[in-house]
Amino acid sequence: MQAGVVEAAGLHALPDGLTILDLVRAGLPAALEAGVAALDGPAVALADVRLLPPLAAPTVRDFVAFEEHVEGVRKAIDGVAGVVDEWYQAPTFYFTNPYALIGAHDDVAVPPGSQRFDFELEVAVVVGRDGASLTPDQARDHVFGYTVLNDWSARDLQAREMRVNLGPAKGKDSATTLGPWLVTADELEPYRDDDGFLALDMRVSVNDVEIGQDLLSNMGWPFEELISYASRGTEVRAGDVLGSGTCGNGGCLAELWGRRGDAAPPPLQVGDVVEMTVEGIGTIRNRVVPGAELPPVAAARPRPRNRKR
Repeated sequence: MQAGVVEAAGLHALPDGLTILDLVRAGLPAALEAGVAALDGPAVALADVRLLPPLAAPTVRDFVAFEEHVEGVRKAIDGVAGVVDEWYQAPTFYFTNPYALIGAHDDVAVPPGSQRFDFELEVAVVVGRDGASLTPDQARDHVFGYTVLNDWSARDLQAREMRVNLGPAKGKDSATTLGPWLVTADELEPYRDDDGFLALDMRVSVNDVEIGQDLLSNMGWPFEELISYASRGTEVRAGDVLGSGTCGNGGCLAELWGRRGDAAPPPLQVGDVVEMTVEGIGTIRNRVVPGAELPPVAAARPRPRNRKR
């Protein structure tokens, strides 16, 4: 396993033992210096390497920052149309599984027991400095860079567990694609619009048929406000990953199911290839493969509720 710097000629290796997480924690100036130094070394063609997730994230938070996504998915998951008032009051996120990160071109297995497997097109921000209770203005100085995130989702598992008003959990923790690399914040500044949002084109296709397209600038809050909220009353640390949440206009299948009232396009099947491209960042492409065959989950045992032995 080797970290490297990507440019037109290919991938240039960083010194042995130096990870991207090390560079993130060292800060953007030190990381850029190390990257420039690495360019003096030989380049390896990208076709000759396997791209792992860009960094071993200590924590992964995933927000739900696109109103259009919420409109469609809420109907698909719990059968109710519209966006709850609480969504507009503050950003909402859940913690997902940092051990489930997979690379830009890795195969992704169907979660055990799922028949409604789905993708979610997102961009993630990587925190570059530790901080607590940050203002949005302060949070801007804590951004290291950005990467593409695919929050793979088992919609049938998610629907069940969210009826308990807790989750999502197993519906989300089987796999999260992160990649293809980590683009430093300075490279994306030219895409920032007059309102301070990054106006990046986002597209997703299944088997080379485009399913969805949106602009990242349609987020309800910019990343600086997401970082600020995540740090509110607590702390964020260098290397933490925060997902934007799924974009609208077909950023996932469940949004389309909710709008159309049926499962069209159908849930992902073994052999399907999902490709996501975000302007200024890059492309990830994953193939769906069979998951583990496991026995059904045991139902809760009825209990007499005795208070004494």
